[in-house]
Amino acid sequence: MTATLIIIAGVLLIAYAVYGTVQKARGKAKSSCCGSAESVLTKRVEDTDESHYPFRYHVSIDGMKCSNCAVNVENAINASGDTWAHVNLGRHRAEVLSKKEKTEEDFIIALNGTGYKVTGFEPVGK
Repeated sequence: MTATLIIIAGVLLIAYAVYGTVQKARGKAKSSCCGSAESVLTKRVEDTDESHYPFRYHVSIDGMKCSNCAVNVENAINASGDTWAHVNLGRHRAEVLSKKEKTEEDFIIALNGTGYKVTGFEPVGK
């Protein structure tokens, strides 16, 4: 009786592992750190003329783990309407162009409530 239960439990465990692998391969597994396997949509910046953005910043950000995190950060920073951010996930940094002068506090406020934290701020000369 005990051996039969162990065999049944083993078969169920293998079946569950195969099911999870198939779901992941089909792109339906909920495996992203952001709680969804679906991609977060980037909100497009309307003004993409770099000459309209005289201020440049490098903003170091903690808490990003995947491409969805990077898009979430870009969207949060770009929500002000006067910024254009691009996140380098490998460096955990946003490179931000801005039409107005910004402070570190501006970026802390922009990311407030997102789960990401500003850990560094550097104005960059042209």
